[in-house]
Parts: sequence; structure tokens; C-alpha cells
Amino acid sequence: MENEETGARAWIPPTGSWASSAARRRNMQAIRSRDTTPERLIRQLVHAKGLRYRVAAKPLPGLRRTADMVFRPTRVAVFIDGCYWHGCPAHYVPPKTNAGYWSDKVARNMARDRDTDQRLAEAGWTVLRFWEHEPPSECAAQIAAEVESRRHSTRKAE
Repeated sequence: MENEETGARAWIPPTGSWASSAARRRNMQAIRSRDTTPERLIRQLVHAKGLRYRVAAKPLPGLRRTADMVFRPTRVAVFIDGCYWHGCPAHYVPPKTNAGYWSDKVARNMARDRDTDQRLAEAGWTVLRFWEHEPPSECAAQIAAEVESRRHSTRKAE
């Protein structure tokens, strides 16, 4: 289908595509996988406390999953989960369009989150998960406390 004014072809989603329209496709492509506002606010507060970390890094080399913040020496992995994408019990609203696909996607995300937590715990990591709506100052304080606690416990073990 061609636009008469511009000569451009209209975007038509392929059969079975999750993108029900060109507008939906643009919207979904604009969603960030890292550097979201909640992540940046928490990182800024943690950095101000003098802690250094890796951003969007793999805690375990063989695991194809990235944490939002990784403190390698103390083995602390931090995830800031979006309410929609990770199924927040307080804020998740089931989709009205293409409900089967998106509900299944969120359920798979939640299962992957539990699997990630388990694998990291088995490898000796502490996993901290926060929802995007939690106050950044409380998240940063909890992260700093855990990193300091792990730092002191590893020094005592040496």
C-alpha cells in the first residue's frame, strides 16, 4: 500500500507479528532496556555513597543475563524491574490488545527472573531486586548496606 503524497509504502505487520500497528511498533521500539529513569536515579545515589559498580553487566560469564548494577568483588547483583515487564503485584495491568501474547511474555519474564535469582544464589551471589516505583533513596541505602556487609564478611574470611 503506497502513500500517494510521499510515495512511501505503509508498514504492514507480518502475519503473527506482535506489532499490531506501525504506531505500536514505534512505541515498543522506544522502550529502553537500560538507563531507565529509576536506574539512573538509584545509580546516582549509590555512586554518591562512594560505591563503584558495573552497569548492565553479566554477573556470570556463561549466563546470558545482565544485571542493572554489578558489584563484582562483593558478588552483589542489582535488578530494577519495571512494573509492567516483570509483573508487579501492585501495578501490573493486563494488556487489552493481544492479551495472550503479552501475558505469556510477562509470565516468561517472571520465570526467567526466578531462574536468574536461583543461578546467581547457587554461584554465591546476593541478588537485590527493586520495583521501579520504590523510592530510589531506600533502594540505594539497601544496596549500600548489602555491599558494605558483604565487603566486611569477605575481609573476615581472609
